Amino acid sequence: MMEQRIIIEMGMGNDLHGMDYQKAAARAIEDAIRHSTLPIFQSIDMDHSEMRVQVTVGVQEPDKIDPEALKSGLPRGRAEVSVVAGGLNIPNPETGDTAVVATASVEAFLPSQTGKWVQS
Repeated sequence: MMEQRIIIEMGMGNDLHGMDYQKAAARAIEDAIRHSTLPIFQSIDMDHSEMRVQVTVGVQEPDKIDPEALKSGLPRGRAEVSVVAGGLNIPNPETGDTAVVATASVEAFLPSQTGKWVQS
């Protein structure tokens, strides 16, 4: 089935003292979706389950992320989460802390709407 991307949002999240990559990644996803709404579902009477959501998270240590756990933060659609090398670690030599920064993109895809809409 052909799909069309209807939205892409980007976000950033961090954990300043715990070096918790999972927490930073969840915050990045939340940041990305916090500024979005998809009223299209009510407008065309489409169920949210028809939407595929592709999330990509970037952190310095991807193996410290549980992609399945991140799906629970997504309110709609059939989610897929992939983790890649990215983000940023910021060491503080005075305290030994490392701030962890994660980045995320959240893309939403719907089945092709070609020919289903009529301009009036």
